[in-house]
Amino acid sequence: MSDLALQMNDYRLTTAEILYHLPDHPALLQSYIWQEYDLAPRYPELHKFLAFWEKNLEGPLHSVNVANIPIIAAPDTRIAACCLTLQ
Repeated sequence: MSDLALQMNDYRLTTAEILYHLPDHPALLQSYIWQEYDLAPRYPELHKFLAFWEKNLEGPLHSVNVANIPIIAAPDTRIAACCLTLQ
């Protein structure tokens, strides 16, 4: 599906910061940024990625921080404090 079609189906641009332990140095944490269109609040794409991570990668997960924002939304409108006319 195209990005626009996903957004019209309520998918949002989702960013996840994944902290994981380094395989060779378990006391150290490394950060990985993942970004994809996903359906909040269930996040099926993120869950698929995390399942892949746990199955195929050596670095055990520490934590995941998620943020999202709808790209297509109603515009913000404000009333002007003054009106200027140029002649």
